[in-house]
Amino acid sequence: MQKLIAYNKQVKIVEDEMPVVKPSYVLIKTMYSAISPGTELMAIEGSEGRETEFGYSAVGMVVDSGDDIQDVANGDLVACYGAPYVHHSEYLLVPKTLYSKIPTTMEPRQAALSGIGAIAIHALRVAKLQFGETVIVVGLGLLGQMIAKIANAAAYNVIAYDLHESRANMLLEDTGIKSFTSIDDMEVAIGKATKNNGVDAVLLCAGGKRSPLTNQSLNWIRNKGKVVIVGDVEPEFPREKMFAKEAEILISRAGGPGRYDKVYEAEAIDYPYGFVRWTEGRNIEEYIRLVNEGRIDVSPFLTEEISFTDAPGEFQALLNKKSSTLTKIIRY
Repeated sequence: MQKLIAYNKQVKIVEDEMPVVKPSYVLIKTMYSAISPGTELMAIEGSEGRETEFGYSAVGMVVDSGDDIQDVANGDLVACYGAPYVHHSEYLLVPKTLYSKIPTTMEPRQAALSGIGAIAIHALRVAKLQFGETVIVVGLGLLGQMIAKIANAAAYNVIAYDLHESRANMLLEDTGIKSFTSIDDMEVAIGKATKNNGVDAVLLCAGGKRSPLTNQSLNWIRNKGKVVIVGDVEPEFPREKMFAKEAEILISRAGGPGRYDKVYEAEAIDYPYGFVRWTEGRNIEEYIRLVNEGRIDVSPFLTEEISFTDAPGEFQALLNKKSSTLTKIIRY
């Protein structure tokens, strides 16, 4: 089989052995995988002197499964999420805690974005918002756009911001969410939406090691408001502002409980439903439900599709900053 790897900041297609199915795992023949530029470019940049697999969100057909797998059969389509089990490869061996069967009414390419959807859902869960509360989403890359759409579907009052006019307009035209490229204009909207009390939460989806947005976000929240770090932002928050509002600073880690836990992932042992209601696997399922029921529209993310053989060139363009795409779908 073939897969993508990065080595010395170069992406190439290599041959590898076919995975062998084992208990609690399914073998998937990949149909589509999604490019997540922010996360994947960091992985490629970190490939100096070593081979690195990358990618984490895909959809494919089950071609084999362990003896204890009962929820899917050969021929079923499943969405899957989570490195190192999911990457850009023709075949994937995935534990049962990291996939979800998709309904026949759902377009498979939509399911290729399940990993991004799970991460977005978990970020909103970390914020612990209640019906009718106001949230700011800062940074409208792929993840920020997804978070804003899901927050809007949950009936939160959403305000969005990005430096790039095209990204702000993309969200505004698609959903009607108030989206801004000017902080001054956004702050006026915050005042109107909250009667100058401040928003309930800010979700920082932007990148930047020393971004001024961390400081500014404290200006936008109400007393006892929350700032959730979702993107690759260095958390530099002045104590005086935090103290004045008794602000909560939270970090959202990937797709939810279970991520990076070897028992949950590698050993495929799920957490009890009654004790951990929302795991990364159950967040995948929830993304599938939202899309299949038409609660969110991800079609704007599916406009660009490339073949697997063209993928190395696309990543090179992203590295060389000759492409600013939100995402592209790789077709196998």
